[in-house]
Amino acid sequence: MTDDPQAMTASELLQDDADRIEELVNKQRVSLCLSQCPAFEEVVDTQVFGYSKEVMLAVRLHLIPEKHGRDLVRDLEQRLNAIYADSFDKQKKK
Repeated sequence: MTDDPQAMTASELLQDDADRIEELVNKQRVSLCLSQCPAFEEVVDTQVFGYSKEVMLAVRLHLIPEKHGRDLVRDLEQRLNAIYADSFDKQKKK
């Protein structure tokens, strides 16, 4: 992916934002006790909510199809759920 936002499509920009959210959550996973920390869930919920609004705007502006927008949000949610599940499993094994 390019760093020049003008050269990126809406879909690429949204995917880039999803990747950044996943990276943020991964970094926080290291410093927070996920299974017992409501702050972690608040961060995830806030990020996913903001991302879904960003995707919805792109759909409303006809920059991406609605189905693709739903797929982007669902993919991010699944990736974040996998991070949480992995962290929870590691906590459980301790």
